[in-house]
Amino acid sequence: MPAPARSLRDAALLLAVQNRAASLALAWSDGATAELPAIWLRDNSPAPGARHANGQKLFDITDIDPTIHIVAAAAQGGRVAMTFSDGHEVEFEGAWLHRHALPRRVPPRRLWGADLGRNLPAHEHVAVVSDAAARRAWLADIAELGFALLRGVPVESGALLGVAELFGHVRETNYGRFFEVRSEPDPINLAYTPMGLSVHTDNPYRDPVPGLQLLHCLVAESDGGESVVVDGFRAAQMLAAESGSDFDLLTRHAVPFRFASADAVLEARARLITLDDRGEVAEIRFNNRSIAAFDLDVAVMGAFYAAYRRFAEILRRPALEVAFRLAPGELFIVDNRRVLHGRRAIAASGWRHLQGCYADMDGLRSTLSLLERDA
Repeated sequence: MPAPARSLRDAALLLAVQNRAASLALAWSDGATAELPAIWLRDNSPAPGARHANGQKLFDITDIDPTIHIVAAAAQGGRVAMTFSDGHEVEFEGAWLHRHALPRRVPPRRLWGADLGRNLPAHEHVAVVSDAAARRAWLADIAELGFALLRGVPVESGALLGVAELFGHVRETNYGRFFEVRSEPDPINLAYTPMGLSVHTDNPYRDPVPGLQLLHCLVAESDGGESVVVDGFRAAQMLAAESGSDFDLLTRHAVPFRFASADAVLEARARLITLDDRGEVAEIRFNNRSIAAFDLDVAVMGAFYAAYRRFAEILRRPALEVAFRLAPGELFIVDNRRVLHGRRAIAASGWRHLQGCYADMDGLRSTLSLLERDA
């Protein structure tokens, strides 16, 4: 099994340091180089006088002289000893500096389409409950792909809550700690009908949206009802490649989302595609059932609708769809800020019953980090 990425990075040897007063230049055996500003180094000092035993800083940024510079620096035994102009002394581990070298190296994303259906990321409930390595593999798939299947979950009401608690906490909403996805005589949501649902993200009318959605199958006694998932990041990449102007419109203009029922009125404004500070796609919000009347400038409206339609058409392409039929005891999780999910229509003569709940990605990432640290 390949070593974790962090271990490989830590294996690089610190070869040289050069004090440039306002910064420190470093070079490692793997060819990596970095130039770290003096104020950055001082701000990140791990020295006991700068950090509590719990790792939190004991000073504010205003306590650092804005003209701080490095007086002396020397490397020995894979560590760098430094003295700053304010008299502060510190030793940094070369491996820590390597991991945090600027600019940060962001690994490429693993995007997917229909091809993922030939090798679904599927895991066994009994294993992820009892074995740390199996749980780590399951959570790693969710973090990397935004989607994973879990098989062998007890066919019991509320069992999905125990699954969510394997990595975090259930996020309770107006739908409760968990909710029933089945046909109802007077549904407050089209999910509670036998209708097919085009792929969407859940709860775009919340701020913030739930980071994860879990859906657990209890009954599948009908024709149809296959689940469908689509990698929204892959779809956004395709939109950018095919029409940069449409991509720009959807990343620049926010639109309103709304949900109303007898006991809740939920509203939020958001972009259909949100970018992070590096210009990478960070979030997809797409739900034709919950999008409200656009309030864009009239001069933009026509072009925006065209971009919205183009993105919707990309999301419907068979080349992007992964379809699968859930059996009782199977559960899938989606990253609700990345992966859209939907379903085929359910035969009126049959019966299909899922339970759903929400959780947040920070809990999953925290649990995964702990499992990786202890591996």
